[in-house]
Amino acid sequence: MHRGRDVDPGIARSWLLVNGARTELFDPAHGSRADQVVLDIEDAVDPARKGEARTSVAQWLSGEKRAWVRINDHSTPFWADDVAELAGLPGLAGVMLAKTEAAEHVTETFDRLGGKTPVLALVESALGIEEAVRIASARGAFRLAFGSGDYRRDTGTGADDLAMAYPRSRLVIASRVGGLPGPIDGPTVSTSHPVLREQSALTVSLGLTGKLCLDLDQLPVINEVISPAPSDVAWARDFLADFDARGQVIRDGSDLPRLGRARKIERLATAFGVEPA
Repeated sequence: MHRGRDVDPGIARSWLLVNGARTELFDPAHGSRADQVVLDIEDAVDPARKGEARTSVAQWLSGEKRAWVRINDHSTPFWADDVAELAGLPGLAGVMLAKTEAAEHVTETFDRLGGKTPVLALVESALGIEEAVRIASARGAFRLAFGSGDYRRDTGTGADDLAMAYPRSRLVIASRVGGLPGPIDGPTVSTSHPVLREQSALTVSLGLTGKLCLDLDQLPVINEVISPAPSDVAWARDFLADFDARGQVIRDGSDLPRLGRARKIERLATAFGVEPA
């Protein structure tokens, strides 16, 4: 069976958010099909319980299991305590920094964590979208993610595909400019799998390469839709076999982009265990 934590976080598709105050959920999440697990001590936790949740997360990460942690944003009094308690824990895969609005928020978090822990910048506001290129270029930035719900509340934007295309595309462009992997889309709140499948396909079409999720049941759909299609894997392997058979000769200008696409599909298919049709 596929084990999520075997997937490189740079290409991880499904990012499962888990309430950091509910320790009984940690082990099931870790054993799930999620490519990455994010223990959430920000929005999921009442302010009165943040200290307790932080300590519970830190204790769980002191063992052999690994996860990311969504920490509180730089402007809150909780941020400094979050980074101080999490720094150096053996199970800390990285942090997701809530409400990132400046490159300095990323770099200061990275430095306080010891300069080795990756920071996934969660962009959730108009200012964050406007600063996305600088955030993506910040020292310590690992990947961008889209906090779609808070973005809509901040801007008054509707949830329809057209209204949300602009911020998503901005994150895709910023990631490319900053030399980061593709960004991670916001979660789908609906429990309908057809809706989730449709929204995950939109994620892929806009150039995002991962998706936050809130429920274990969503993981198989997200992983399937964001993976290369079996037909694409068959094309890629046929192209690469033909390329090798002709001595890796580039025949014309169209060969180069096709070669790049074929190699990318092959890498992802190998990582995700996708077989050709």
